[in-house]
Amino acid sequence: MALGDLMASRFSSQSPVALVSSHYDHYPSNHEDDANDVARRDDNNTSNNYRDRDSDTASTSNYGGGNATESTTTTTTNSTAYLPQTVVLCELRHEAFEASVPTGPSDSGLVSKWRPKDRMKTGCVALVLCLNISVDPPDVIKISPCARMECWIDPLSMAPQKALESIGKNLSNQYERWQPKARYKVQLDPTVDEVKKLCNTCRKYAKSERVLFHYNGHGVPKPTANGEIWLFNKSYTQYIPLPVSDLDSWLRTPSIYVFDCSAAGTIVNAFMELHDWNASGSAGSMRDCILLAACEAHETLPQSDEFPADVFTSCLTTPIKMALKWFYKRSLLCDSLDYSLIDKIPGRQNDRKTLLGELNWIFTAVTDTIAWNVLPHDLFQRLFRQDLLVASLFRNFLLAERIMRSANCSPISHPMLPPTHQHHMWDAWDMAAEICLSQLPSLVEDPNAEFQPSPFFTEQLTAFEVWLDHGSEHKKPPEQLPIVLQVLLSQCHRFRALVLLGRFLDMGPWAVDLALSVGIFPYVLKLLQTTTPELRQILVFIWTKILALDKSCQVDLVKDGGHTYFIRFLDSLEAYPEQRAMAAFVLAVIVDGHRRGQEACIEAGLIHVCLKHLRGPVPNDSQTEPLLIQWLCLCLGKLLEDCTEAQIQGLQADAPAIYAPLLLEPQPEGLCCICTGHLA
Repeated sequence: MALGDLMASRFSSQSPVALVSSHYDHYPSNHEDDANDVARRDDNNTSNNYRDRDSDTASTSNYGGGNATESTTTTTTNSTAYLPQTVVLCELRHEAFEASVPTGPSDSGLVSKWRPKDRMKTGCVALVLCLNISVDPPDVIKISPCARMECWIDPLSMAPQKALESIGKNLSNQYERWQPKARYKVQLDPTVDEVKKLCNTCRKYAKSERVLFHYNGHGVPKPTANGEIWLFNKSYTQYIPLPVSDLDSWLRTPSIYVFDCSAAGTIVNAFMELHDWNASGSAGSMRDCILLAACEAHETLPQSDEFPADVFTSCLTTPIKMALKWFYKRSLLCDSLDYSLIDKIPGRQNDRKTLLGELNWIFTAVTDTIAWNVLPHDLFQRLFRQDLLVASLFRNFLLAERIMRSANCSPISHPMLPPTHQHHMWDAWDMAAEICLSQLPSLVEDPNAEFQPSPFFTEQLTAFEVWLDHGSEHKKPPEQLPIVLQVLLSQCHRFRALVLLGRFLDMGPWAVDLALSVGIFPYVLKLLQTTTPELRQILVFIWTKILALDKSCQVDLVKDGGHTYFIRFLDSLEAYPEQRAMAAFVLAVIVDGHRRGQEACIEAGLIHVCLKHLRGPVPNDSQTEPLLIQWLCLCLGKLLEDCTEAQIQGLQADAPAIYAPLLLEPQPEGLCCICTGHLA
């Protein structure tokens, strides 16, 4: 049986908020006679009841005119119902064993599957803008008034070359908000040779990291039927086609492409055909090639001045601004709110206490939730948890689909995503956006005015709590799980979110795996650095559930110094014994077969902490929690196992003398744990 099985089953029915210690009464031998007397009295009473019941049954049967056979049958049936009930195999060890057999980590097949595989980052970004400002492509007939804004700049408001440079700089800045550590290269109205040099340079710099290639083709014709994109010759007198096969050979993989132009779907189709033709290794190379395109092969980009000309790029790189401008014209606020104020939203995107930060936080939670609920989990992991920049682009791609479909334009991607533009979580975003925007005039007028947070997260936590009251493994998973992850970032919601998360994890290994798959692990790992007292008990409970499922987390805990958190909790006398037993279990898993974990815990003084608490209790004392003694012994045993340094320290601390009185432990499972620790 795996180390976590018994612990997981032992606490499967415990409340994660207030775990009250359970104490077991051990009756001394002089109580046996009293127990026998009670048993005799029960037997006599039972016999009398049988006689009374039999006579009543017989008279009732005869009174009803029944025959002898019916009378006998009735008597036998009723007498059987009153046989004394003998309850066996009801000790703690029996319940724990039965509960742990079908749900152990080794049998569940869940261990470590939640971890994102092949974590990656985008190391270089190539931005190619083919705008040819003031010259319209020959295949485009523009309406009037027409969409003109590129990266929120009107190209006709300044000299063409200056406008081109400003747009390129703005686009680079917009991408840098999502991945500031990447290297950015911009090519403005380039030739084929310049793009080739750009791609080779980016791949050389990125090495095995991902390269992003962004193409804006608003100043050139639509892609050809073969999926070729257009560039320029040196004198800007001709459009020169660039086959996607050349582009693919220069950038190679891993890569992500963004194509913002009309008929962008033809480029995606060309990539698909290209990789289908390359039979050898096509699946692997196409898997590392991600495509985002503004529209399908037969569609043209929106020209209405309601949108910027680069509406697809604006959704991907400035989602909050684009979402609010689009929502404003469909909201009742358009009659009372000045449209220009949207450009003056105060705050920073990474500061959740400001209006802009709150909106960005809610938007991330909404888009993450939509993706989590509509995508297969392996695809969600790949697109939303593997690469920070890719995750941001795909969150914003969901917004692009919503906005551009309102203009009869359908963005597409590879891997292909199911439609999400009508998901009901967009209604929650609209409400939150309206509440935040209603405060905008007062916040702009008075910079010292206090911002009132949206009730979005409180309401979503309430919805999650309702699911916990009625949900189960056999029902649809709670859609608010990604929001719980986001709420852990906020101090005002953190305690409630952790308590609800603990309740969810307590539902079984499937719930723990689901929470880990959504990305909860780095958040609860980071929370071990906090010193907030009220979070200690629930964090220990959560980590008990995680390690009962996946022992491999021991490496992460030691690497981040998380083991010291549990040693301090174990040494605290303020917590209930059962809660400290959980900490002992966590530490036992940390040192189980993990030399680095053993060394770290020895250095942190775990041996002396365990022996100190084993020295104090008396096994037959009714106030002693047997579970704490068991896990202290198991923890110490695993710490000493195959570790000479720990064994020497244990002998120097007089561990054998401390263990000797514990051998009087009456419960067999407790005695086994003590012997395990003693023999180690």
